[in-house]
Amino acid sequence: MSYRLSILSIMLLAASVLALAVWAYAPGLHGGFLFDDFGNLPALGTSGPVDNWATFFRYITSGAADPTGRPMALLSFLLDARDWPAAPYPFKRTNLLLHLLNGVLLALLLRRLGRESFVPAERGRNDVAAVLGAAFWLLHPLLVSTTLYIVQREAMLPASFTLLGLLLWLHGRHAMLHDRPRRGLCWIVVGLGGCTVFGVLSKANGVLLPSLALVIEYVWLQQCSPAMREPEAALPASGSRQSLPSAYRQSMLLLAGLPSLLLGAYLLHAGWSGFVHGVSALRPWTMGQRLLTEPRVLMDYLDLLWLPRPFTPGLFNDQVSASTSLWSPATTLPALLAVFSLIVGAWCLRTKFPALALAILFYFVGQMMESTTLQLELYFEHRNYLPAMLMFWPLALWLVGITQRNQHLVATWPHKAMPNKLRSVAMLKSALAFVLLSGLAVMTHACTAVWGNTHDQALLWARLNPGSPRAQANAALLEMAAGKPQQAIARLTTALPTDPDQVQLSFNLIGAHCMLGKVSASDFELARQAISRTRDPGSLLAHWFDSSIEAAVQGRCHGLDLTTLDSLLDAGLANPKLVEVDGRHQDLLYLKGHIALARHDPAAALRDFNAALDLDVRTGAALNQAALLGAAGYPQEGLAHLDHYRALQVPRVSPTSGMPWLHAWVLQRQDYWPKEVQRLRDTLRQDAQAKVAGHQ
Repeated sequence: MSYRLSILSIMLLAASVLALAVWAYAPGLHGGFLFDDFGNLPALGTSGPVDNWATFFRYITSGAADPTGRPMALLSFLLDARDWPAAPYPFKRTNLLLHLLNGVLLALLLRRLGRESFVPAERGRNDVAAVLGAAFWLLHPLLVSTTLYIVQREAMLPASFTLLGLLLWLHGRHAMLHDRPRRGLCWIVVGLGGCTVFGVLSKANGVLLPSLALVIEYVWLQQCSPAMREPEAALPASGSRQSLPSAYRQSMLLLAGLPSLLLGAYLLHAGWSGFVHGVSALRPWTMGQRLLTEPRVLMDYLDLLWLPRPFTPGLFNDQVSASTSLWSPATTLPALLAVFSLIVGAWCLRTKFPALALAILFYFVGQMMESTTLQLELYFEHRNYLPAMLMFWPLALWLVGITQRNQHLVATWPHKAMPNKLRSVAMLKSALAFVLLSGLAVMTHACTAVWGNTHDQALLWARLNPGSPRAQANAALLEMAAGKPQQAIARLTTALPTDPDQVQLSFNLIGAHCMLGKVSASDFELARQAISRTRDPGSLLAHWFDSSIEAAVQGRCHGLDLTTLDSLLDAGLANPKLVEVDGRHQDLLYLKGHIALARHDPAAALRDFNAALDLDVRTGAALNQAALLGAAGYPQEGLAHLDHYRALQVPRVSPTSGMPWLHAWVLQRQDYWPKEVQRLRDTLRQDAQAKVAGHQ
């Protein structure tokens, strides 16, 4: 009876934690879309509503991130919408449900790890520690920027498959060590093999699952003494290396060791390539500078994890400067030494403090892909979502009275025979656990309340990130949307002297002055200097110029005219940092054509559109530009542009691998692009005939 009551108590504790998490996250569910959401989610409606198999296969293969295209993440978005535009609430709700599911899976994993080590008498406390360890992670405010940022479902799903894979692997391991080798091997193959595949199909860092299993194997499972395990007669002591069956060792070598070696080789190759061939022109740092910077970033992550606070830098990381040497900035060498000491210290102390060592080594292995040699941005909070999962388990074990010293279990849980002093300590630990859970929940609730208000969120992030041009530009946009251009101007003019190359600052300054009725020549000079020196600003160029061209044509802003906008584009075309990026060079030429159309110069527009298409032969771009020519009243030029596209198709090289190849195959099987081209061509022909008839 007492055992059943304890199980009921643990279930009530787990339910209370989940309810507390729902309360903490509820305010943030009413927030809007942000940044990369607009770059990924519109694929739901790019080729029409996803309401039949043809559009489904076009959509599910349309991903461009990673070689796999992340189809599992794309598939999950269909739970929330099947067309675009859509409402943000269903997406955020699903993200929260996934976060709760991950919390449950984590509690089950911690419970399983504890039961692999502790004697049956401690199972109740082990289960409580598992719930607490998962609760500290679930309620941590640092994870808000992953859970409520819709597109970061791509980071949450690999965590789900990793947790599931580890649970299945541990189940199979237990079976193999207890004379059920075939069944155990099946579970291990499904866990380490199948879940790794699904994790990678969600995001590339799902490939870390085998490496994380190795960390658990060597740091936790093989450091537990036989005395701490279940005393079952005639069964092998699985905590002993000599007792591991050869079939298990071989399966781990194939399913965990080999993938880990391949991953390590890939990361080393990426680093070597970065040193030898240099990094992408999109990045303002070298590979050496990145490797010097990441220890600083990791220590900042750990600071946010170990000393939680309600408000963090959030989604803005462009203010993080790269380290140029061991002494610049001064924190570089100390951070490098700290990371090295944590890793080496955890490995050396894995026998004496296995839970703490496991938490630390699990964290650094979990950061192996995104915080080493891959040419990603230097800093993102969501990179802690999976690595931090075991971080708080040692604290939970200590709070419930389970510690390890010299491979022996030491219990401090209160019971009737315990001295009063120890009972008092145990009660204080219980109170501390309550305070920690409550504090984390309150901080997360305060953070999500900001996430639920886009305007307040932008202003807070700008205040927390004064050196971030993105944060200042984002806040200025929200201030303009709120009808406060004067505040936006004050913010942008303060930020521009520090970052004069940031087009997002100078362009938005023009927009703010337009709201007041007039743009000065000095504003355009700042913008001209910025675009002539900036690095790739992404889709900002096309979006800003498209809206500005429309404003110039309609005369909505005094001082903003097509000639000035054209001169800005010329300055951009003279910037080698822009034109060496095919996408941006193509955007600049497309915009030149757009301005030519606005000037009623179809010949110049056709010339610019053809030149843009020459840089990257994409059917979608050709259709868009031909449609623009037709909509502007020049169907013959639209047909000529389609003829130019047809002539370029012969030397075009199709994708040869990954999801781009599969997407191209799907489109070819559906005969999608030829049908779209023919449909537009027929429309342009009809318009051309009608135009000729109208002139007769």
